Amino acid sequence: MNKIVLTCAAVCFAFVSFGQGVNELTKAEKKNGTQLLFDGKTFTGWHSYGKGDKVGSSWTIEDGVIGFDAAKKDGGDLVTNESYDNYEFTIDWKISPNGNSGIIFNVTDDPKKYYATYVTGPEFQVLDNDGHADGKITKHRAGDLYDLIKSYKETVKPVGEWNTGRIVNNKGLLQLYLNGTLVVETRTDDQNWKDLIAGSKFKGMPDFGKVMQGHIALQDHGNPVWFRNIKIRKL
Repeated sequence: MNKIVLTCAAVCFAFVSFGQGVNELTKAEKKNGTQLLFDGKTFTGWHSYGKGDKVGSSWTIEDGVIGFDAAKKDGGDLVTNESYDNYEFTIDWKISPNGNSGIIFNVTDDPKKYYATYVTGPEFQVLDNDGHADGKITKHRAGDLYDLIKSYKETVKPVGEWNTGRIVNNKGLLQLYLNGTLVVETRTDDQNWKDLIAGSKFKGMPDFGKVMQGHIALQDHGNPVWFRNIKIRKL
């Protein structure tokens, strides 16, 4: 039964994405209420964590792609202005050689109380598995739910190629997809979730993963990284 469900999910995702232009909604996405979170030209709807409504100059836009320029030293995680509850979030990402970044979700956007986005929000890992030291650590590889759950299957593409990530966060069910394949699935409203956190590096952060709704952040980990086709559908 599970194999059939996973196959269908992958096929349906591929069908929706087929023929899709960069930073555009397909007819099906427009019909089902999907919203575009990046228009390909501006940072409308985004800000750098801890910088008020400003975006640090390390974040750039070129040829319809959000990029991170590590040389400028003025970044901070890029965070959505809006907070989200139950949703399906999709994004294309490309990492630099030896690079590390992430997609941090369900973030409480309160820099005065929390010094970083990851103090409250779990992370979909973005990584050069072969070039970065984290690639040698279990639950730290691309597609993993960082430091919590290892991917069922590794489907990441070689460095320099675009990957598509998808996060489904719906009434306690959390699913991570990488390139159309379900790679992580868990519930966030049971004892197992609490045990996962207790056994992780986040155990000393009392509000981590506690509220499974919030803002979505693109991580400034100090390495070049690129994002495009950023979309969300409220469930």
